[in-house]
Amino acid sequence: MLRVFCPPIAILMLSACGDPGDPVSSASEPSGTDSTGGDLSTSTGDAVPTSGQLPPTSSASDSATGDPPGTTTDVATDTSAGLDTSTGGDSDGTTGDEPSPWDGEPLPLEPPGQWSWVPFPDSMCRDGSTTGIGVRYGAGDGLVIYFEGGGACFNSGTCALNELWSNFGEFKFDAWALGIGKGGIFDDDPQNPVRDWSFVYVPYCTGDVHAGDRENVGIDGVLGAQQFVGYRNVAAYLERLVPTFGDEAHVLVTGSSAGGFGAALNYDRIAGAFPNSAVTLLDDSGPPMSDQYLPVCLQERWRELYNFENTLPADCVECFHEDGGGIYNLADFLGEKWSDQRLALFSSEQDGVIRTFFGYGLEDCDGGTYPGPTFEDGLYQLRDEIFGDSPVWGSYFVTGTGHTILSSPGYYTTEIDGVPLTDWIDELLHGNVSHVSP
Repeated sequence: MLRVFCPPIAILMLSACGDPGDPVSSASEPSGTDSTGGDLSTSTGDAVPTSGQLPPTSSASDSATGDPPGTTTDVATDTSAGLDTSTGGDSDGTTGDEPSPWDGEPLPLEPPGQWSWVPFPDSMCRDGSTTGIGVRYGAGDGLVIYFEGGGACFNSGTCALNELWSNFGEFKFDAWALGIGKGGIFDDDPQNPVRDWSFVYVPYCTGDVHAGDRENVGIDGVLGAQQFVGYRNVAAYLERLVPTFGDEAHVLVTGSSAGGFGAALNYDRIAGAFPNSAVTLLDDSGPPMSDQYLPVCLQERWRELYNFENTLPADCVECFHEDGGGIYNLADFLGEKWSDQRLALFSSEQDGVIRTFFGYGLEDCDGGTYPGPTFEDGLYQLRDEIFGDSPVWGSYFVTGTGHTILSSPGYYTTEIDGVPLTDWIDELLHGNVSHVSP
């Protein structure tokens, strides 16, 4: 079995490494597994928790990875320290406003093939510090916008896991560029369909899957005010990306883990910002599962903390269920609105990392262990019933509990049912979608 070496900076990034054909590597595996990634739980035949939030699984065995998450905490209601616990925008009315047209200053030109850091003084990380983006110019007629992953911050436990990524500046970027930034989809390997494209690296330091629009948020058990403004940061980036790359023939919007979710959640306005380009979505390990499989109470928590009401596309009416669910309808919305584009999802059938995060929503958000077979059922329901026979959506599923593929060596070695992953991506970029699975 392939074993992936993770550079030191990757070890604390849940999305960074892992062979999809293997169990989750130790760099990203939640606690509670043995050295092979197997579940240390001795229970067999465990059904879905009695809350009834998840449907029965198609397998009797519980192959969930990791210890049951701890009890989640409520959003702080004490505003004495100036913490904003409302779901509304800023009092000055500027929250969520998108510049139109995107007419900022173009990015500085650099020699092709070299990563450079571009600071954005108008950006903000979860801890209030500023951040920026990485840029690498290429000779090809295409642009990759890559959203980094690294978990999410929505209670004391998840925010602790995400703490190292509550800020991201040039120092961390330089370390990333020397390691992860040279492999996988970033490599110039002849097999790589985007080897000569330009790249924009969007770091992840807001803890909100790149889709938040709320400042000064208080969370019980988490020190200080949290700045969930990933969505607003992307607006600042687009203000300069469009004048720089607006003439590119093709834009690939992609990302891994939290960045996979972020790519999908930001796709609508990115596609609109590049009206003269083909704009393709490749979501790596951020599956938008239905309310049966992604607990509604967890969706509701994210909506409140990150102000999804202000960042999900307003014209996606079905994205806003009264009970807090319905986020999965974004997939159908994007497929219909952007019917001339191509969208796709990569995932492992029983992704151990995403199951851990979904597990926080079990037992009415008291937390629990999310069974692997249940996740697999939800993944195939997403493909068969939500993507359905849409000519816009494609998918590529692999066995195991691994997490993410784009920045790992598995990007070049993965093959399912005779279809290499890189060939499938190449076909996707040429407008041909397909569903590949074991």
